[in-house]
Order: sequence, then C-alpha cells, then structure tokens
Amino acid sequence: MGIRLSILDQSPIAEHQTSEDAFQQTIELVKQAEALGYHRFWVSEHHDSETVVGSSPEVLISYLLAQTHCIRIGSGGVMLQHYSPYKVAENFNVLASLAPGRVDLGIGRAPGGLPRSTQALQQEFTGQGPTLAEKIGLLNQYIHHSLDENHEFYGVKAAPQPDEPAQLFLLGGGGTSTELAASLGIPYVFAQFITGDESIIERSFTSYREHFSADAVAKPQALLAVSVIISDTDEEAEALAAGIVNTKVHLASGRSVTVKTAEQAEEFGKQSGEPYTIEEKQANIIHGSKETVRKKLLHLQEKYELDEVIITVAMKEFKERLRAIVLLQEAFSEQTV
Repeated sequence: MGIRLSILDQSPIAEHQTSEDAFQQTIELVKQAEALGYHRFWVSEHHDSETVVGSSPEVLISYLLAQTHCIRIGSGGVMLQHYSPYKVAENFNVLASLAPGRVDLGIGRAPGGLPRSTQALQQEFTGQGPTLAEKIGLLNQYIHHSLDENHEFYGVKAAPQPDEPAQLFLLGGGGTSTELAASLGIPYVFAQFITGDESIIERSFTSYREHFSADAVAKPQALLAVSVIISDTDEEAEALAAGIVNTKVHLASGRSVTVKTAEQAEEFGKQSGEPYTIEEKQANIIHGSKETVRKKLLHLQEKYELDEVIITVAMKEFKERLRAIVLLQEAFSEQTV
C-alpha cells in the first residue's frame, strides 16, 4: 500500500439485529482486515447506546487478539476520565503479555455517552480528582514502570510487566490534546470525521510537531481518522453520503459534544441540565469510487504529512462495509503492480 492504512470499527448494530450479530460482524471484519494487510484494527467505547454495542474495548480487544495472528489490535479509544489509570495499565499490560507486540492503547477525551451514563461510570468518585491530562501522564508512567519517586504510589507496579507494553496514543480534535501528546512523546490521532475544519487540522499537527518532546525516544507520529464511503462509482458514493449528518450539542458552559443522532442530541442536552443548542451539518466523509478515495487519502497524507490513516466505514449494511475495505486495499495494491 502507498500509505499505511488501519481500521476503526464501532460495532454498529443495525435494525433487526442483536448485539451478538454486531460483534460477530466485528470479528469477521478484523479477520478480513488482517488478510488484506491492514496495519491495525481499533474498537471504540460507547455507553448506553442503541446504535453501537462496543462498551468495553479491553474485553473486545482480548477476544479479537485470540481470533487473529499478526494485525495490531487496540482501542480508539478508552475513555480514561472514567477510570483509574492504574487499572487501565494493568488491563493493557495483561493484553500486551498475551499478545506481545500487537496491542495499542488509544485514549479518548470524550465521555463516550450521555451525562447519565457518565454519572453511572463515575458513581464512586468523590472530591476533586486528577485532571484527564494528569491521568494520561500517570497511565504512561504505570505502563512503562517509571512512576516518579516522589509520587505517593511510587513502587507500586502495574502487573504484569510485559517486555513490550501497549503502544499509547492520544485521540483528539485539536486544543490541548496536541501539546499533551507532544509532551508525552506519543502518537497523536486527529478525528477528522468529527472535526473536519482543515485549518484546525493543520494547526493541530503543526502544534504537535513543534511541541514534541526532545527527550522522547520515538519520533512524532501523526495519524488522521477519517470516515469513508466507497462504491463502484463516484455518483453512487455521493448518493450514499448525501443523507449523513454530523450532530453536535453545544452547551451553555462552552462544551461541545458530537453524538450519533438528533434524538441523542436532545437527550444529551436535557440530561446535561444546561441550556443547549443543536447543530446538524453534512458529515465529513471521504467518498467516491476506490480510485477517487485513493487520491483523496493520498492528498491528505501529503497535505498533513501523515504517517497513517485510520478509516471507519460509514455504510449501514455490513456487506457494504466489508466490501469497502476490500475495494480500498485493491485501490492501493493496483498502483504497486
């Protein structure tokens, strides 16, 4: 392939399907992705959702690792705000010990659900806890067994200690995520399918590279997560993409959250207890024939100096999603023949 390609699957549940059906489709998709040569396969974290069933990525990752042989498997991402960094480190150290060199730990900043599910996840939380940035830093230290000697938990190990820990990624849409990923010396993933403003994307990757830690062993890695629709013709893909919108809830406090549907947006606003507005606009989807999508992805790679593109297929029918990743692999393979 002319560009490193990976897949993010959210385990969507279609009408008249069960959760078992949705998970079986994720399993079939990862097996196909591995056979086609995709680099990594990530699963997401959503709570109290009627449209996607992946609520526990670390559990799903363990099963997918057992069903595959060489493709990297990871989270896109674990919503660390809800959890103890120590426990997340233990979970992924177990996974990395079971499948050495194949585990990714992507951390997301969004809640992954509506306000009530967030409250349920954080029910035991009392008082003023660490910020998400502090949690990510602590998680990184636990994974690499490098807790500062002045920390209250210095000496506590996140057992087991694998020879090759899970690779840590930070997912975001600009803002402070870029500088945080840079300061930790870890790869940064921008979610273009949520925030498609080209100026924001460009500023984010520039900030990430400019602030990247000089002490880091690794080099900066810039990844872009995009939504795609691939069909036989540009016209077919255009028709499929036309009716898909991005829905955002803008709270009076200044926070904005992207959700799946207008109904979820209304519910999020009500549960937040704040005044809110809802914005719907055409979704940011890379669409077209396989050749058109190939050209668009290569353009993005050059424009943002990308190391990798992670795709999520925005097509309802599973057969279409499966065929889309085949078409995309064909598009890049044909250029190397």
